[in-house]
Amino acid sequence: MKMERPVPSADAASGETGAPPWRIFLIASAAVFLVSIDSTVLFAAFAALREAFPANSAAGLSWVLNAYTVVYAAMLVPAGRLADTHGRKRMFMTGVGVFSLASLACGLAPDVMALVAARVLQAVGAALLMPASLAIVLGAFPLRQRAVAVSMWGAVGGLAAAAGPSVGAWLVDGLGWRWAFFINLPPALWSLWRARRQLPAEGAPASGGRRFDAVGVALLVAGVGALTWAVVSFEAHPWRSPQVAGAASLGLLLMAGFVAWARGRADAALDLSLFSSRTYRAVNLATLVFGAAFAMMFFGFFFFMTGIWHYSLPLAGLAITPGPLMVVPVALLCGRLAARTGHRPVLVGGCLLLAAGGIWQSLVPGVQPQYLTHWLPSQLMTGIGVGMAMPSLAGAAVASLGSAQYGVGSAVNQAIRQFGTVLGVAWTIVVLGHAQIGLEDFRLLSRTYAALALLSAVLCLAVHTRPPGSPAGRKPA
Repeated sequence: MKMERPVPSADAASGETGAPPWRIFLIASAAVFLVSIDSTVLFAAFAALREAFPANSAAGLSWVLNAYTVVYAAMLVPAGRLADTHGRKRMFMTGVGVFSLASLACGLAPDVMALVAARVLQAVGAALLMPASLAIVLGAFPLRQRAVAVSMWGAVGGLAAAAGPSVGAWLVDGLGWRWAFFINLPPALWSLWRARRQLPAEGAPASGGRRFDAVGVALLVAGVGALTWAVVSFEAHPWRSPQVAGAASLGLLLMAGFVAWARGRADAALDLSLFSSRTYRAVNLATLVFGAAFAMMFFGFFFFMTGIWHYSLPLAGLAITPGPLMVVPVALLCGRLAARTGHRPVLVGGCLLLAAGGIWQSLVPGVQPQYLTHWLPSQLMTGIGVGMAMPSLAGAAVASLGSAQYGVGSAVNQAIRQFGTVLGVAWTIVVLGHAQIGLEDFRLLSRTYAALALLSAVLCLAVHTRPPGSPAGRKPA
């Protein structure tokens, strides 16, 4: 068997745009920070929402979170296709604009139904801008700098997602839940203004002559949406219930129908030839498993701090800070390493560190709070592990793609990570969502995510993204 080698695109020697790449990165990553922090900030605001809308049940209020998750996961791949076929700048600006208007509508929502509807619109905007953002970053940098740039792009999203609940805890505690949405407006409008002025104009996309695959998009959105709905419903219903089994069966049938429709079709919403790459398949499987492990680790933390150690929400938000602070510097260093050696060593090392943090948490912390000696070491291990693995998964997913596939290739990877997150959150609720949680419940969750992190490390052994000029990149295996 031959080792796969990355396929350099026509723009391998320099960026496509000629514009200052880090200026473009700043514009694109500012919007990514907003989307990523918004995906987790409401976990800290949920109690405030229950107080604001006491007539609604907890299950009904959960759709403020779940409606965003379902629509965002379902729309990512079609949105990536639109970025490739209709222009990255156009889709990025459209996404930021929709996200800004929807954030305003969320903050002004008079009732839960209006809030859920605004969250759906917010998810559409987020899905439009995310794959376009990464495609813009990839196009701005020459090939030799892309591993670093993508690692930083992923680090921004990882830092924002990890910091969301701690930021939300302080924001909601001081200003109220509506400011969890209003806070989005200034940076979103800045990003939109700078994008209009500084992102370079694009020529006709390479695939611009293709027809829009409306049937494929409908099948893909409905299939991913049904599967995500099934996972979300698992929090409240047993897996054999009509809600879960019916949605899962429908989702699988729709996805099978999409594969049958898209096979051999030049204008398919998702080019199935992406999955002919062994590396691309391995990266996306690892992303699914790692996303579930990350969600269990992250949300389990708040259950432990508030339910076992009885920290207040702002104090719990402060206690999680050391982990996210490790993400950006670690991602920057590992991006430089991946540019020289490929992503596999970084990915495997990051997954193993996350597993080590889970094992520590399953053995060491007790019912008496001892943060510095019993918790902080695991925070540092998991923070470094996430900084190594999460941005590198995004980078490895697009490392061998041509520029015409940046948008859809990254969107598939992000959608799969989102689905993994849904799985992780659902399992966390199953294990820790009852009224009285104990130390053994938390330890079971920690062992579960440690095992998933180890599985991610095994999957990453199949990743090959060594630079094409390196001896290892030329030698057949």
